[in-house]
Amino acid sequence: MAKSSKRAAKGTKKKSAAKKSSGKKRTANAAFMRPVQPDDTVAAVVGGKPIPRTEVTKRLWAYIKKHGLQDKKNKRMINADATLKPVFGGKATVNMFEMTKLVNKHLG
Repeated sequence: MAKSSKRAAKGTKKKSAAKKSSGKKRTANAAFMRPVQPDDTVAAVVGGKPIPRTEVTKRLWAYIKKHGLQDKKNKRMINADATLKPVFGGKATVNMFEMTKLVNKHLG
């Protein structure tokens, strides 16, 4: 019994040492951070200057939250207002995952 408890103790030491060595900070992918130019329909929401895709998504969500466009019952659905309808291809409601696909069509 004593040997098995020593092996278990040794195994825990190795695992904790491995966690300490993997303390590198993740860097962002350059493709996400490259500025993209939104067209006029998206620029009405996020602004006309070239910004990274991540920032486009952040600003879009800020607009959605500010105007209360997220569906009350199903939070995954976004209800488009007059400004977002052209961005969403004329659809009145879109899924949050479909939203990024539709917005990417307007970025160049």
